[in-house]
Amino acid sequence: MPSRSDSAVAPAESGSTRRRPVPAVPAVGRTAGLAVLGVTAGWLGRSLFRAVRGVPEAMGAGRATIRDKVADAPQFDGKQFKNVLPVTTMAPGSGPAMLKALAAKGGSGKPVSEIPLWRASDADLVPADLAVTWFGHASVLIEIDGYAVLADPVWGERVSPSPTVGPKRLHPVPIAVEELPEVDVVIISHDHYDHLDLPTIRYIAESRTTPFVVPRGVGEHLRAWGVPEDRIVELDWDGSHTIAGLTLTCTEAQHFSGRGLTRDDTLWSSWVIRTDSHRVFFGGDTGYTPAFADLGRTYGPFDLSLLPIGAYGDQWASIHLNPEEAVATHADIDGGLFVPIHWASFDLAFHRWSEPIERLLVAAAENGVALATPMPGQRVVVADPPPMKAWWTGPAGD
Repeated sequence: MPSRSDSAVAPAESGSTRRRPVPAVPAVGRTAGLAVLGVTAGWLGRSLFRAVRGVPEAMGAGRATIRDKVADAPQFDGKQFKNVLPVTTMAPGSGPAMLKALAAKGGSGKPVSEIPLWRASDADLVPADLAVTWFGHASVLIEIDGYAVLADPVWGERVSPSPTVGPKRLHPVPIAVEELPEVDVVIISHDHYDHLDLPTIRYIAESRTTPFVVPRGVGEHLRAWGVPEDRIVELDWDGSHTIAGLTLTCTEAQHFSGRGLTRDDTLWSSWVIRTDSHRVFFGGDTGYTPAFADLGRTYGPFDLSLLPIGAYGDQWASIHLNPEEAVATHADIDGGLFVPIHWASFDLAFHRWSEPIERLLVAAAENGVALATPMPGQRVVVADPPPMKAWWTGPAGD
């Protein structure tokens, strides 16, 4: 029998428990391990750099800068902007439900096949007294009696301050931003990333002379990004700006704002777009509010309503319309043709990708609502809307 000193198991330093000796790591192994760690650290460093590159600029103006400029705004209480009705952006106690929904979501928020894009034809070039082109999400070009209004233009790949992190576009933009026609004005509903996009704003600011008409406080973001002062008009609710025969009125919405760690530093809004002959309501992003009936009585009836139908959820029911509420809003404002927006382009909620349009079709049919459902990039002439085609059911809309 070998002596204790010859044993392959060394005695433990204390107690009766014994440990196996830790084998020595060869020098070449240590070198390879350090190399792997170095490569990994370098990759993580580069990824982190790409993720945060440009984030401070994309976040826009800070609270201190904005607050001095909005102190006299009616909806500003000295600290932040407020909705007329007391609402919460997140329902109390919804955290566990959100985690459960996130775990069960999988890929349901994405389309099962490629989203088809509209191929423009000569018919798209024929002028119309009233028409709208939907580019996806809430980005639309409104033609009204010879004027062109571009609303909430977002051509970026992600609706996020980061170029590599955040919700990514589910379909290509139907046309390049450089192909946008000349427009008379750009309107913005609020400063969330899926409605106010730095790359798009910068392109328009540098390549066009187009003015921007925005809710109070949003102008500070534009100034921070180099938009000239003489091209920025900021309005409170029920404030109007006229360009020749076109009047733009900033109207109430029930939502919130914020691009960074603080919220509600800037105002959010819907928009009334009118001439002597036609009226358009652009909902932007909002929850259901009785104020829409008041807007209908004051500014309606409307020939065209552009209302959000997606990104809803029980967790934030006060600040996003679901499809049935969008139909109710359309009735409240006395709308004519209903064209849905704020769906299909980004995965921002827990519902299935096509659920908003499926629910909208049912609610519209039950309430006798005239509906047009363009695919991204498609132009709708209000006097002669295209026939309904369920393009969301497959790559060819079958």
